[in-house]
Amino acid sequence: MNVILISLAFLLISLNVYADVYQATTDDGAVMYTNVSVSRSKVVVKEKAAGAKCGGKYVKNKNTAGSEFHNIAEEKAKKHNVDPKLVKAVIKAESNWNPQAVSHKGAVGMMQLMPKTASDLGVGNRYNPEENIDGGVKYLRYLIDKFNGNLPLALAAYNAGPARVERDNRVPCIPETVNYVNRVMNDFSGGSGWLLSDGGGAKIRMVVLADGTVLFTNASTAGHSYPTN
Repeated sequence: MNVILISLAFLLISLNVYADVYQATTDDGAVMYTNVSVSRSKVVVKEKAAGAKCGGKYVKNKNTAGSEFHNIAEEKAKKHNVDPKLVKAVIKAESNWNPQAVSHKGAVGMMQLMPKTASDLGVGNRYNPEENIDGGVKYLRYLIDKFNGNLPLALAAYNAGPARVERDNRVPCIPETVNYVNRVMNDFSGGSGWLLSDGGGAKIRMVVLADGTVLFTNASTAGHSYPTN
């Protein structure tokens, strides 16, 4: 059986929905994951609430992305010659447009700048949306140039640091970083289900069936009879 090694978290990010994820195997041994129950499938991830658990209760995530922040992102993207859609995808992944966001590592603001990075970029107030976004986009531009326009590597460097990416000469095998690259690239590409290949090098494809069912598989989209209800 041709079994793929893939984090189910990638599937949830790429589907961008809160739903059960099912695993099934075709008659010729291809493995697939989908958001609907099909013949001989089993649930591998249960549906979760669209919110974060806080104090024993689930609260809805608030998107604080006002038009003012979007305008700043577009302005800074133009200033540093970076695609505005990429900048917005990074901000969404980093802070969900929250200028007060603080990570457990001490990164602050819309684009989650660390103290030294902010200082090197000339950012005086990391909580200031305009300063933070300007510094973050400037840094993103630097990484894109450093990795010769390879966006996955530039994004991996934004998350894990350029030294680690240079050392590995690829997106590092760090779950957080791989998730991050998948999330940003999927958002940047308009929700196309963009995924890194799995650890063994097999390409993971997204297939949308005629009835709207979404599935991910390591098999070619041709020559397979996918099970249905």
